[in-house]
Amino acid sequence: MGGHRMLSVVVPVFDERDSLQELADELLPVMQRVGAPFEVIFVDDGSRDGGDRVLADLARDHDPIRVVRLRSNFGKGAALTAGFREARGDVVITIDADLQDDPAEIPRLLAALDEGADLVSGWKQKRNDPWNKTMPSRVFNGVARRVSGVELHDLNCGFKAYRADVVRALAIPGEMYRFIPVIAASEGFRVAEVPVNHRSRRHGRSKYGFERYLRGLLDLITISFVGRYRHRPMHFFGGMGLLLFVAGFAISLYLTIAKILGQAIGDRPLLILGVLLIVVGIQLFTIGLVSELIQRGRLRSEEDEAASRIERVIEE
Repeated sequence: MGGHRMLSVVVPVFDERDSLQELADELLPVMQRVGAPFEVIFVDDGSRDGGDRVLADLARDHDPIRVVRLRSNFGKGAALTAGFREARGDVVITIDADLQDDPAEIPRLLAALDEGADLVSGWKQKRNDPWNKTMPSRVFNGVARRVSGVELHDLNCGFKAYRADVVRALAIPGEMYRFIPVIAASEGFRVAEVPVNHRSRRHGRSKYGFERYLRGLLDLITISFVGRYRHRPMHFFGGMGLLLFVAGFAISLYLTIAKILGQAIGDRPLLILGVLLIVVGIQLFTIGLVSELIQRGRLRSEEDEAASRIERVIEE
């Protein structure tokens, strides 16, 4: 672990005043024991409980601590993005400010990175939260595993360690921060998971409700779709269009044969369905073609993006 040149710990904060001093008292000794240069970046996401004064005192009293304050409450995704931008470390660790994540687990995350992972996510195997949080989370994570194909037990865990290449390469739109492992896996990074100690909340209350999971499900569908078809939109739109066109053509052929045999087809709903399927199929196929043209137009800029994905080049 001492081989890491620099470690950055990013802590998103929103109205966690009572937890900040305790977190610093636990976190700093752990980082000192790791034996590598480090910094701790608290990102104040527009707190309104006076926590900004506590953070200012921490930054004044401890050299490794830096504070980034956002103008307003933009959300955890924006706070993480700001922290990633300011991080100077070769390895970036994220930990929540509510004291439920145990800083003593940081060496285990770093050890998993040393074993070859690019991103290590914590797994709250024994979660100390009420059932109305644990049950929806369990269902959500099960659906996420099935939809994304990324075999993680706990996508919602904010306790993670990243190589700096990962955070520089990934964009985190909106509140999709919980799907960073899915985005990273789609970009070819190696993702691992480590069980971590999870503690009961000591101060305040959770700021997330059931609607978080609904929004998360919609975000998951978006990320899975974009990750799968971003570079081949014709496979989705063209495939759907071709399927509908063939179905509409088959219906129309059947009705044409029926008309030749003397049956009346003008008042049959099947005629409208056949025509509709053909028209919609052609439209989807056309959308696929246009999307491919747009995609081809982006190839030049993606050459630079492709270069950033190269891990290493081996020459004799």
